[in-house]
Amino acid sequence: MTYAITQTCCSDATCVSVCPVNCIHPTPEEPDFGRTEMLYIDPKSCIDCGACADACPVEAVFPVDSLPAAQARYGPINAEYFAGREPGQDPEGPNFHVWGEPTFKRSLPSDFAPLRVAVVGTGPAGMYAAEDLLLHTSAEVTLIDRLPVAGGLIRYGVAPDHLSTKKAGDTFARFHTHPRVRMHLGLEVGRDITPEELAAHHDAVIYAVGAPAGRQLGIPGEDLPGSICATTFVSWYNAHPEVAADAVDVSAERVVVVGNGNVALDAARILVSDPGALAKGDIAHHALEALRAGSVREVVLLGRRGPEDAAYTASELLALKHLEGVELVVDDHDPRTGAAIDAAAPGDRAALLRDAARETVDWSRPPVEGRRIVFRFHSAPLEAVGRGAVGAVRVTDGPGGTSGREIPAGLLLRAVGQRGLPLTGLPFDEASGTVPHESGRVAGRPGTYVVGWIKRGPSGGIGANRTCAAETVGTLLEDAVGGALPAPEHGAKAFQRLARRRNRRLVDARGLAEIERVELALGRRDGRPRVKLATVPELVAAAKGGRRRIPG
Repeated sequence: MTYAITQTCCSDATCVSVCPVNCIHPTPEEPDFGRTEMLYIDPKSCIDCGACADACPVEAVFPVDSLPAAQARYGPINAEYFAGREPGQDPEGPNFHVWGEPTFKRSLPSDFAPLRVAVVGTGPAGMYAAEDLLLHTSAEVTLIDRLPVAGGLIRYGVAPDHLSTKKAGDTFARFHTHPRVRMHLGLEVGRDITPEELAAHHDAVIYAVGAPAGRQLGIPGEDLPGSICATTFVSWYNAHPEVAADAVDVSAERVVVVGNGNVALDAARILVSDPGALAKGDIAHHALEALRAGSVREVVLLGRRGPEDAAYTASELLALKHLEGVELVVDDHDPRTGAAIDAAAPGDRAALLRDAARETVDWSRPPVEGRRIVFRFHSAPLEAVGRGAVGAVRVTDGPGGTSGREIPAGLLLRAVGQRGLPLTGLPFDEASGTVPHESGRVAGRPGTYVVGWIKRGPSGGIGANRTCAAETVGTLLEDAVGGALPAPEHGAKAFQRLARRRNRRLVDARGLAEIERVELALGRRDGRPRVKLATVPELVAAAKGGRRRIPG
């Protein structure tokens, strides 16, 4: 019996480091690492030890023989990756070669004074950086987030029905109460404190603030009510406190989603899923109630290019194929679409649509009975049409893409990518939406570093941040040893006093634990894994412990 990696793979390569026979690829040392959709286990080399399953932070590794029906395809997917490839192992086995002297790439001399490092952002990028510093050095870490709760992308970006993926947060949570960590949640750099004040109290500052802004389509009407960015929709169903409970109207029967990446597929899946199934996750209470009362029966996924160039991963498409009561349809309006699907080789993403129904959809008619997702490739948005609100989306139609066709829809979601926003006091590249840097070191700002999407742009999932953080932390430690870090002007206690003066509603590690307790208790009351608190006042009140009663 061999093991296989499945849909929720986060590619952080923890499994690679514990595998005794080097059967998991690509490894961080191989060129394909970060370029493949996930990691894969070679069934010919796997010895069934289960070390990878024990180490996986997102519970993505299972014995092939025990995969449920919805995950069964991942046995062949793992094997297909190695077809025609050399195993890439030492023929004598990794346990029998002569080991060289160990090297520690990210460390400081034993007599080096502990550094004080501030990490701005508590999502995966920031927490991987904090983890590196805490495990490899004696550094003291200040965790800062503008929201009164930690988690970043894991809490507010991962879909609520992907609970296994959210388990990556458990790995990071163990560092929230680390004796060398001080946590200041609800503290915003640029509002409560300046970057200069933050730098004056620390040897170095790492910014891990992500790419929160959605890209625009640049078409007429996209600012109409009923046209929203997919990041807003994701934040809405994940109970982000900066998105109101009534920010999304799901009363329309048809929704058009522009884009065919994973975010677009997530949005489509949430819109047509059975609310009873969604209730088994941690979807926001207001979103769950809205979807229960909503009317969405059809989601149209609009892609400029063909199915062979789709940006979603195979695992996200496979997840759609197992939605109970939901039909997948390919709009056959352009002959190139069907030709690409039929010509796709086994293992290609386009081939996964081969068993989907094909029809030339009559958009003048209302959606058919039941629930379905329609893939419309080779079609780009031209205009959001409506009087006072979106009523239809005009799109290109047919092989030349010159003629237009209106698709009636009451909601338009723009899922065409994200970008970073300028940070007060830091340089910013408008073209890429990132902070200019050299291996994480911010140009012209000694002691200032970036990690994650604000560093490299919005690419890669949770695990991609591990290697990104390793590079940034390595650069920081190199600067420390080289004497390039400016000495802080004030001590750690001085920063704590400053932060408390500037914002009296800050949440620390103890308060974060109280938020966790309250949300889990609310979940038990409602028969759900968790009910998220959705506003800043609720979160802050819960952090105060006994001051917030849990409704009966």
